[in-house]
Amino acid sequence: MLGKNGFIKSHGLGNDYVVLDGSFLGFPINEDTIKKICDVHYGIGSDGILLYEGEKDGLYQLRIFNPDGSEAEKSGNGLRIFAKFLHDYGYVRTTSFRINTPGGIVSANIDKQIKGKATLVTIDMGKATFTAKDIPVHCPEKECFDYPLTIGDTQLNIHCVSVGNPHCVIFTDVLDEQQVRMLGPHIENHPMFPNRINVQFVKLISENEIEMLIWERGAGYTLASGSSSCAAVAVAYKKGITGKEVVVNMPGGKLIISLDNDWNIRLSGGVSQIAEGVLSDELVDELNSL
Repeated sequence: MLGKNGFIKSHGLGNDYVVLDGSFLGFPINEDTIKKICDVHYGIGSDGILLYEGEKDGLYQLRIFNPDGSEAEKSGNGLRIFAKFLHDYGYVRTTSFRINTPGGIVSANIDKQIKGKATLVTIDMGKATFTAKDIPVHCPEKECFDYPLTIGDTQLNIHCVSVGNPHCVIFTDVLDEQQVRMLGPHIENHPMFPNRINVQFVKLISENEIEMLIWERGAGYTLASGSSSCAAVAVAYKKGITGKEVVVNMPGGKLIISLDNDWNIRLSGGVSQIAEGVLSDELVDELNSL
């Protein structure tokens, strides 16, 4: 287990998180301290923070924070990292366990280990829903699916879904990182999305494979995203252009996503630890002064 002000930094396909145990922190977790820790120059640097808040009734409690200080409901990469942390540092004694997030309860399974450290993790991410009010999306239709959205001079057809957090999926014949970086923040903060939204630009490769670029709510352009992968595959299957098991290619690597007949989603992919350490007394003093 972690000691006082200890931290772990791990990544899932280049999407990196700092893991903290709330019971061992000598400073508060708030918007300012989150921003400081996530800052690559003044903190550790990361795409977010995973905060462990103990075990209750067999559920391991997790809160997920974006680098802008906002809180996320769910993260596929974050959950794999958190599952690895619980396993590798002795918080759990089994290879299957359940995690409670603001976006719902998920099941985790450690599929592969090397020298006792988890390297491949599967997460049952819960159920996809396309009902606009449940995502939420301000939309005149019951489902915001293949719906027109204009951003400046660009006309888009969007497909919205929740997998415990909100997503906007856009299909394109050509993936363009510059376009994602340009349109992403405008879509994320569009008034039709009251809680903001994650954005995926998706190119179909085959009925079993897609390629994707991501603009993540609260984080920006991201190398990989587990929940975004789940959202993209759910939408692609609903459109009838893929099957129920799909390989998702992202700049950070690949994930395998599978669906069942009730829209439950399973995500499987690798995870690696980068570092472990202790926040310095100087940094802790700065965090307490914010």
